[in-house]
Amino acid sequence: MNTPPRQTAAYGSWHSALDAQRVAAGVRPVFAPRIAGDRIVWLEGLPAEGGRVVARRWDAGRLQTLTPAGFNLRSRVHEYGGGACIAVGQQLFFTHFADQRVYTQQGDAPPQPLAAGDERTQRHADFEFDPQRRRLLAVREDHGTGAAEPRNSLVSLPADPADASDASSQTSSAAAAAAAASAGNAPWTLAEGMDFYAAPRLSPSGRQLAWLAWNHPQMPWQGCELWLATVDAAGRTQDARRVAGSTSEALVQPQWSPQGELFVASDRSGWWNLYRVDTEQTDSLQPVCPMQAEFARPMWVLGQSLYGFTAADEITAAIIEHGVGRLVRIRLRPGAAADVSPLPSPCTDITELRAGPGFVVVQAASAAVAEQIVRIDLATGTHQVLASSLADPPPPVSVSAPQPLSYASAGGRTAHAFFHPPCNPGFAAPAGELPPLIVTSHGGPTSMSGGSLRLSLQFWTSRGFAVLDVNYGGSSGFGRPYRQLLDGEWGVVDVEDCVAGAQFVATQGWVDEQRMAIRGSSASGFTTLCALAFHDVFAAGASHYGVSDLAALDADTHKFESRYTASLVAPPATREAIYAMRSPLRHAARIRAPMVFFQGLDDHVVPPSQSLVMVEALRAQGVPVQYHAYPGEGHGFRQQATIAACLQAELAFYGQVFGFPVSG
Repeated sequence: MNTPPRQTAAYGSWHSALDAQRVAAGVRPVFAPRIAGDRIVWLEGLPAEGGRVVARRWDAGRLQTLTPAGFNLRSRVHEYGGGACIAVGQQLFFTHFADQRVYTQQGDAPPQPLAAGDERTQRHADFEFDPQRRRLLAVREDHGTGAAEPRNSLVSLPADPADASDASSQTSSAAAAAAAASAGNAPWTLAEGMDFYAAPRLSPSGRQLAWLAWNHPQMPWQGCELWLATVDAAGRTQDARRVAGSTSEALVQPQWSPQGELFVASDRSGWWNLYRVDTEQTDSLQPVCPMQAEFARPMWVLGQSLYGFTAADEITAAIIEHGVGRLVRIRLRPGAAADVSPLPSPCTDITELRAGPGFVVVQAASAAVAEQIVRIDLATGTHQVLASSLADPPPPVSVSAPQPLSYASAGGRTAHAFFHPPCNPGFAAPAGELPPLIVTSHGGPTSMSGGSLRLSLQFWTSRGFAVLDVNYGGSSGFGRPYRQLLDGEWGVVDVEDCVAGAQFVATQGWVDEQRMAIRGSSASGFTTLCALAFHDVFAAGASHYGVSDLAALDADTHKFESRYTASLVAPPATREAIYAMRSPLRHAARIRAPMVFFQGLDDHVVPPSQSLVMVEALRAQGVPVQYHAYPGEGHGFRQQATIAACLQAELAFYGQVFGFPVSG
């Protein structure tokens, strides 16, 4: 077969089959797998339906969409949600986004609301089912207490539906709850008094309940506690006590073994490793298999899991080493160290793992494959793909493979990144031309960039851009000390590592140092703005719902992150001066590079005012700036039309700034 000759065209102007519409329509997020007996349930996002989230079920090879039209499975607890659905046999329990009510759905029957309390002000997530008492345990966030902040707690809800006739009326739903209470079938509180709760997990006997809790100003990946209580015959908690954790130790993912032993991931060693909990003594954790690897990720969303019991004496886990994931099997041996062995798999970016007898289900991806839901048989090693986020992936020859980099940054640090070179088999650049560079990084800011296949990234590389995706100091996946590099240094360390990364790849001769742009969303949008305000390296910038004013962020943001800047930037006693030094808005006069802003008008995490004030400041000083606002979009764009419009506008912006024609 003769390969057609490549066309010669300037980097950035290459024609790509990955147009904005294909990228927006081709990605259906698949996430949050759950196992219910022989059935596997997961959630899928539908960009063509405004980002609506539905439940899908695999049952002996048969695929079925469970969620009827009009329902959207998404919780607003902590605004980021997570843990919005749980499957129990043929039954689902879930939070509906529009009203934040809790519903149950039996088989193919229409969903029915539970009498969960005051649905006008309360949100629920991170569900756990109590089969003995037919109760549903959940994290509650109550916005109707009259306090300055919503009140969080753990609650027990009746698992049987309220009268279906009450579903359309807030008044009648309150009446239904009152009627349930009078009948003794009402919600009740299991734990309260701390600022945040997560992960209620019931022991196999139903006699003990474990959970996580923490207080301001800690975030759960900074300091978190593991609590334990006995559960009486009615399902109420007694004798609650802290068994592990502190303000300087982060615990995550408590789970009970089939024999009733409690396990948890702790970063007390500097790495999120697994421990067996001695429930008779406080602060007595026994390491299962010490490793310089992460068995967990920061708890930005609820309901996460990266390990599970595939047999009475066996754990299968997804671990992260140097930002790259892999699977391991851990055989527990009484009185001896556990035996750890690799589990062969092409998956390198694993964000969720659920375990069943002899198999696991993972939400995973790799450099060649976009995110999928995969069932792995542990006896045969067979990987069965149940769902894929991409219906029409690009051919492998068109995919830019990530190149992991480690490079020197300011202060003697070593920073990490993935470099994606331009890749399009149909095009070549003129001799001597170097490609423009886009530097990006994750939000969070304690999240992690992986090297998995993403159409939104290949959109750029297939047009002749190089992309550097930075895991700056503060990122997860590299141990607690690396995460702590950002403490008090947000807007400094992250920016320095992005700047150093751009300079490193330019020094290697891989990119054109005169045509380097930086882009980011949310916390990474703040990094973008700081890089443009305090460094003269980038010729353009794109901020997607980024932070511009730290003081305004503290005043406007939600409870979960309302004290986060105390550790990221400065405590209250010194923050005024530091905020003035770090906030890009205060230094807008130093920005000379053209900018484009993208903002959801329903964003409650980083409100639209954060973008607008920056846009107005730049316009006032004559900096070329564009502003694109989208009604109905919150923190993270979900609608197909919005995703496509953003890509088209950002591409056209770079074409204008860097002076090349934009294909399409």
